[in-house]
Amino acid sequence: MASLISSATDWLSAHSLIAYLAVFLLAFSESIPMVGVVVPGTAVILALSALIPSGVLRLWPLLVAATAGAIVGDGVSFWLGHRYRGEILRRWPLSKYPDLIKRSEAFFERHGDKSVFIARFAPGVRAFIPILAGMLAMPVRRFYAVNIASALVWAGSHILSGVLFGATFRVLGAAAKPVAILLVVLLAAGWAVWSLVRWTLKRAVPLVDAGITKLRCWAEVRDSWLSRSIVGLLDPERSEARVLAVMLALLVGAAWVFLGILEDVVNGEPLVLADGAIYNALQEIRSPAGDAVMIGITELGDPKVVVAVTAVVFLWLAWKRAWHTAAFWLIAVAGASALNTAIKVTLHRARPDELLYSGWSAFSFPSGHSTTNMVLYGFLAVLVARELRPAPRLSVALGALSLIFLIAVSRLYLGAHWFSDVVGGAAFGSAWLILLSLLYLRRPAERIGSPALLVAACAALLLAGSANIFQNHAGDVQRYAVRHTTQTVTVADWQTTGWQTLPAWRFDLTGEVEEPLTFQWAGSLQNLQEVLQKDGWRQPVGWSVTTTVAWLSPTTDAAFIPVVPLFASGRLPDLTLIQSSVAPASSASRLVLRLWATDMELAGVEPKPLWTGSVMEERIHHPLSLITVVSTGSDFNAPRQTLARSFDGGTLMVRAGAPTNAEWDGRVLLARQEVGATKP
Repeated sequence: MASLISSATDWLSAHSLIAYLAVFLLAFSESIPMVGVVVPGTAVILALSALIPSGVLRLWPLLVAATAGAIVGDGVSFWLGHRYRGEILRRWPLSKYPDLIKRSEAFFERHGDKSVFIARFAPGVRAFIPILAGMLAMPVRRFYAVNIASALVWAGSHILSGVLFGATFRVLGAAAKPVAILLVVLLAAGWAVWSLVRWTLKRAVPLVDAGITKLRCWAEVRDSWLSRSIVGLLDPERSEARVLAVMLALLVGAAWVFLGILEDVVNGEPLVLADGAIYNALQEIRSPAGDAVMIGITELGDPKVVVAVTAVVFLWLAWKRAWHTAAFWLIAVAGASALNTAIKVTLHRARPDELLYSGWSAFSFPSGHSTTNMVLYGFLAVLVARELRPAPRLSVALGALSLIFLIAVSRLYLGAHWFSDVVGGAAFGSAWLILLSLLYLRRPAERIGSPALLVAACAALLLAGSANIFQNHAGDVQRYAVRHTTQTVTVADWQTTGWQTLPAWRFDLTGEVEEPLTFQWAGSLQNLQEVLQKDGWRQPVGWSVTTTVAWLSPTTDAAFIPVVPLFASGRLPDLTLIQSSVAPASSASRLVLRLWATDMELAGVEPKPLWTGSVMEERIHHPLSLITVVSTGSDFNAPRQTLARSFDGGTLMVRAGAPTNAEWDGRVLLARQEVGATKP
């Protein structure tokens, strides 16, 4: 990734005019219906703007290109609407989005001519408003006055934000790259969670409606306490009936997720294997700047802060004499904490770093921070939202979800919990939260003064969180510091039993078992390269714009295609070498050797690090003479034997318990620097 980014920035420095043209076209596409949905114009413009502080691109040409593209794009949309009127909305592909068109029409009717300016910053309707303005015969002079003003503000806000982002990362220095990767991980995870929630609700609501109808019909023809309760709960005359039914469906879903994760934890299923990979991957991107931020976030979710916020909310409810609400509040937060501790003590699952905590807190599953903060801020949002209008409700919900999400991610980043701990804690907390909310919402509402309660809770969070950070941050920096533990073994121990303690297979980030690890090397990677270069092994070409495009060529040779990096328990390869050859069926092929670092080294005057790796055959195909694709061979014995011929002192050892078949005979090649000489 670093090589690809460096290559891209060098190319942009030499071809800046193409970058400015790209910004113009991207800004133009943002104003064209349906094109802006597919092309990530805003994201790319922000990324290019971040290169301005480093001198790769210049500010004023980028501003002019973005502004001109935005003006021309809206102008083209306005002309289409003016020229074709309503006919264009009935043509494909616009005809496939009637709901979006209706939203845009309502937006234009509500805001009038100002909608051309406002829509520039409103995703979804932004590309339809200029067309509607043309269809409704908005005066041309008035349209372009608003169009130009909005384009200036839009381009300035986007590009200057990118400049500020880029300048901030230049200040970070060496920490810039890991912090940037962390931000990408956070944004990707947040987008994935948000998309999953939206997708679930979009598909669940129709299913829930159908289930409600069937369940109500079943209950209406029976006369029992249960049937009467169901009819009362699902009475369509009750405005909250549908909300309660959706919450019931979400309760079942959250409980199902938690029980599924619990089963994986107990039985050691693939999710548990993914835990180690995700843990290692996140530890690789840690930096002092990222640690400082994430430790501060995790301190906002500490028990001291939870108790302070819980107490303030309870005292407020008691002052308002909302006794039933106060009781539900205590049961929700205290119950979640107690049940979480009970599950932890029952399972006795160890944390990634067992030295972080002691006592009951030393156990890992489920995450107490995830569970308790999910219930604390989730139930607080339920209490506050009950007396608010829909728009403020959404803001409260998003604020609570953002804080819960960041606290959960901080536990993963700092290595305080496994991935399954955090997700399991969130699922358990969600189930408990929904259950208590269902029971609470069925009772008559008590007036609690939601706006003032929200202010009091936020003040408690700010004060208690600040005090906790001020008091414990220095100690927590030491507590959560990255610890690299290396096991030192003798050569004899490694060659007899030690090598078998290292993984036999490569696990990807999802915990799936991939190819066997058939090679172990003790020594420096530089020495290994010197040994293997004499037998034709060399480093593959790096990732760049040119080599990436090579995949689209139907005649690219195996020697000029970069190697796809693979994760092994969350780590990327430390060394990748290839040896080109020709396969029988006139299909170009190559052997690919990948090595990953281990937590073991050989004792000696100068301890030698130990590496484990895989060697496999990759065949290059050109289907229909259109593109280049790579397939991996299933035979791992022949590539290992080819590698073994490069070492005089290499030893083939049989791994105990390994399944032997035609693909792999269970043997692992051991080689070390002292005897790693090439053949004469």
